[in-house]
Amino acid sequence: MLPALIAIFRREMLLALRRRSDAMTSLFFFVVVVSLFPLGIGPEPDVLRRIGPGVLWVAALLSTLLGLHRLFADDYADGTLEQLALSPTPFSWLVSGKILAHWTVTGLPLVLLAPLLGLQFDLDGRALGLLAFSLLLGTPLLSLIGAIGAALTLGLRGGGALLALLVLPLYVPTLIFGTGAVAAQAAGLDYSSHLALLGAMLALASFLSPLATTSAVRIALE
Repeated sequence: MLPALIAIFRREMLLALRRRSDAMTSLFFFVVVVSLFPLGIGPEPDVLRRIGPGVLWVAALLSTLLGLHRLFADDYADGTLEQLALSPTPFSWLVSGKILAHWTVTGLPLVLLAPLLGLQFDLDGRALGLLAFSLLLGTPLLSLIGAIGAALTLGLRGGGALLALLVLPLYVPTLIFGTGAVAAQAAGLDYSSHLALLGAMLALASFLSPLATTSAVRIALE
């Protein structure tokens, strides 16, 4: 099963390289949204430090959501998804490969870029490191949850808007604990509980999300 997972991941990465504009659009959106807040609010260091983690997290959340509707849509349209469902390899493994590729293309660049953009909000080194680590735990969770929504809206007209309505409320706990970790660190409080909850949610979603996504895709294919 592992070679099949690697093969589907490699396929998705090759397709992403051919559609570089999609990944660049999400990344450009992230940079622009984050950069607009210091310009609009003004150069008050205390205010910028207070809102910085929340701005970066919300921008990362919305950037992940941008291309989520295409996670299964192209393969559904050309029949590839049905062939994958008929494969002898467990379909949940193949779905996991697609989710992993989605995070690698959309989530990982945000994690790497966030500390650099965080300098605009006068965040210190510890806050930037903690912010990047919280995003490293949280962005895969966003992809896992989003995959369920993408599968549930597969083949529906206006699925993009419905996907946002389904997924955004489910993103709220991730947003709260991700920003809460940095806020607790800034206040001199213990932030390990926020990271532990993010890690627990990621572990649970890593097991349940591929199964739920697989079931939703099979329903869409029937």
